Amino acid sequence: MLLNSNKYFIFANLTSEIMATYKKRGYKPKTKAEKQVELEDDSTTAEVFNTLDETANKTEAWVEKNQKAILSIVGVIAICVLGYLGYQQFIQEPKEVEAVNDMYQAQQYYEQALTATSKDSLYNLSLNGGEGKYGFLDIIENYGSTNAGNLANYYAGIAYLNTGKYQEAISHLDSFKSEDDMLAPIAKGAIGDAFAQLEQNEQALKYYEAAAALRNNDVTTPRFLLKAGIIAINLGKTEVALKHFKAITENYPTSAENSKATLYEGKVEAMK
Repeated sequence: MLLNSNKYFIFANLTSEIMATYKKRGYKPKTKAEKQVELEDDSTTAEVFNTLDETANKTEAWVEKNQKAILSIVGVIAICVLGYLGYQQFIQEPKEVEAVNDMYQAQQYYEQALTATSKDSLYNLSLNGGEGKYGFLDIIENYGSTNAGNLANYYAGIAYLNTGKYQEAISHLDSFKSEDDMLAPIAKGAIGDAFAQLEQNEQALKYYEAAAALRNNDVTTPRFLLKAGIIAINLGKTEVALKHFKAITENYPTSAENSKATLYEGKVEAMK
């Protein structure tokens, strides 16, 4: 066994080193005391070898005794890994593709609503479907575990926000999970917009600040800092408002929000 090979390799090296040292020094015990020391050294070495032997034998015995259990555990792990890989390849991946295809029409309605004069009807079609095609709510229900199902929560949340259904917007946007540098803070800030429309300004401020801090970029950060500052003024939190406006003017001077932040900063300074 590999364990025994390693053990005897170690023994051989140890013995060689001891003998080499003795030969190099040309040392031979002369006195009775020195001979006694040599005997004790030999005894200690033998004891070490015996201990290693016993440990190796105990390990081998334990492995042999528990061989069935070990093989069972390895088998279970292998089945789990193969099962996961099979699920991903034969179930999850095809479902992802199907979900993307089924969501296409809902996305078309949503994009049309962004530039249309009459938006509500198109947003409702994107939510509930039309022409025999799924809407975002159907995608969420039927493909909730897919990436498309997750993205449908974002679309549904924004659609509800734009049609004045703020609680529904909060629910879907809160269910949306993303690591994207733009979508993640936009979704968080949109929850703030919904709370602001519901006149729950403390909650709105909380989400605007969270959205601004979620990612540091020249687009979403100053946008939500400005909204946080305005809400803070409404709450009478002038120091908080001033902090957010100054963060824009000092750190994002080229942003679209900078000119407004400068005006608000002056107003807040005058209020103090």
